[in-house]
Amino acid sequence: MEASNSLRVLLLFMLAFLAATTFLSLPLTPCSNSMSRAILTATSLDPYLISCGSGDTAQEEAPLSKDKHSNNNRTARRGGPIVTDQLWCSKPDVPQDAPSPPSRCCPPMSASPPINFTFPDPKEPIRMRRPVHEVGPEYMAKYERVVAMMKALPKSDPRSFYQQGHIHCAYCSGAYRQVGLPTLPVQVHFSWLFFPFHRAYLYYLERIARKLLNDPEFTLPFWSWDIPEGMQIPAEFVNKTSPLYDAFRDPKHQPPNLADLDFNWKVEKNLTGEQQIQCNMWVMYKQIVSGATLPSLFYGQPYRAGDSALPGPGTVELAPHANMHAWIGNGHYPNGEDMGAYYAAGRDPIFYIYHGNIDRIWEMWRDIRLAANGNDRSKTVFSDHSWLDSSFLFYDEEARLVRVTVRDMLDTEKLGYRYSKVAMPWATARPPRTPGVNSKRGVLKSVRFPVSLDAAISVEVMRPDALRSRIAKDDDAPEEVLVVEGIEVQDADFVKLDVYVNAVEYHKVRPGGRELAGSFVSLRHPATEDRVKTTMRVALNELLEDLGVKEETSVTVTIVPVKGKVKIGGLKIVHMSE
Repeated sequence: MEASNSLRVLLLFMLAFLAATTFLSLPLTPCSNSMSRAILTATSLDPYLISCGSGDTAQEEAPLSKDKHSNNNRTARRGGPIVTDQLWCSKPDVPQDAPSPPSRCCPPMSASPPINFTFPDPKEPIRMRRPVHEVGPEYMAKYERVVAMMKALPKSDPRSFYQQGHIHCAYCSGAYRQVGLPTLPVQVHFSWLFFPFHRAYLYYLERIARKLLNDPEFTLPFWSWDIPEGMQIPAEFVNKTSPLYDAFRDPKHQPPNLADLDFNWKVEKNLTGEQQIQCNMWVMYKQIVSGATLPSLFYGQPYRAGDSALPGPGTVELAPHANMHAWIGNGHYPNGEDMGAYYAAGRDPIFYIYHGNIDRIWEMWRDIRLAANGNDRSKTVFSDHSWLDSSFLFYDEEARLVRVTVRDMLDTEKLGYRYSKVAMPWATARPPRTPGVNSKRGVLKSVRFPVSLDAAISVEVMRPDALRSRIAKDDDAPEEVLVVEGIEVQDADFVKLDVYVNAVEYHKVRPGGRELAGSFVSLRHPATEDRVKTTMRVALNELLEDLGVKEETSVTVTIVPVKGKVKIGGLKIVHMSE
């Protein structure tokens, strides 16, 4: 009797399957490329969770889309561009102590394969993005209104504020995977993808805003926190009844407090307004002018298919970018939510106007480098197709999934917008040496790398002989670069460490002062084995000139752990030219 019942169950299952393949037009090999999407509707299965591999072999998952990037060559394509896989978006890696962790960050599955990006009609006028402090309350009311409209959309709508906020989580917390390499995430921080990804993010949010407002001329305002007029959080974001308000912000940093571009999440500096502005000017100058003389120093390090995430950030991503995320977020929460946490930053409406200024800074850096290099545009971008053809997925204003490449995002005027001219007082704010700071080494304690930083360390670092003699005589010499290797952030915690050159009495250096060569800043960052592993690069040419040591055979590098547990693998000086 038991065998008979089992046989009946088997026959019923076979009949049900044959009926499904007849009425749903499904192939008998349900994981083939022609598998109908009707099965997804009929079974209510999550399309991201359908596995077509044998056993647990994730690499054998089959495509459900005609997206050529997802279907063609799903084996590993190491060394090429990073390609976001439409079919591989899974549970994000978020901190366990997050106050309201998302179970998923992935967008709704598209019923159609992604379309390729196309530029706006070149006949359309180029729209102007303007700073918050200039647009006025009536214009800011439009941004307030569109955020309210996006929050009112169903959560299933990819244009909703809920889904738009999750985009940052999906790309920054390990949800999306690389085509053909499903064990490797797509990570848009700490590499050369940082700037183009965030530009594409804002581009589509702006298009969605125009559609909802029925205003084809609307552009996102930007918060110009890099100049004195814009260093306070805009008033519109402080009103608790406004859709622009976010309770997960630090109450100590509300107006009239000024932004701290050297924020350390540990102690408030208690500077006067004038001192804070000066510090901010020096930070901006070092990170954009003297510290980012080469594309790889500005954008970050190459990140190709098959690479582990986080090869190395550019100057601006570290500071002021990460510092400001932490300054806006609320340090009383475990991860500095919202803005201080990668998974949650997109939930705060201030994120988008904040990053509008990051996008503008990209344009300002390009203009500075063009002026320094005889208008040679090749000095402001990479020619590597691994960068140019790396791609992301976004929903547009019509809720169509679009595949966007880095090369699509390199010209704002082709994208239909430009930034209004705003003063750049930081562009000439070359910081002076701090008087009374002892630069003599004395007897340095021996340091054996790798070393966990429980306290400051000072290390004599030798300079390459041939490079030293050339830099001493030639203004066009390659950039001398200090490389901090093997940075490991323990427990993926918030970390800030400061790097000083020839300043063993680092505590005497003024905030943002000349001897502070750079800072490594990382928000709490979920990563494999709960550790962030990366590198940091610091340009030295102008710094060595200002310190009067261009002909010295070595420099003393002092690493100061400001916050968090961090290990470094070593220090070296190399030359770079691009």
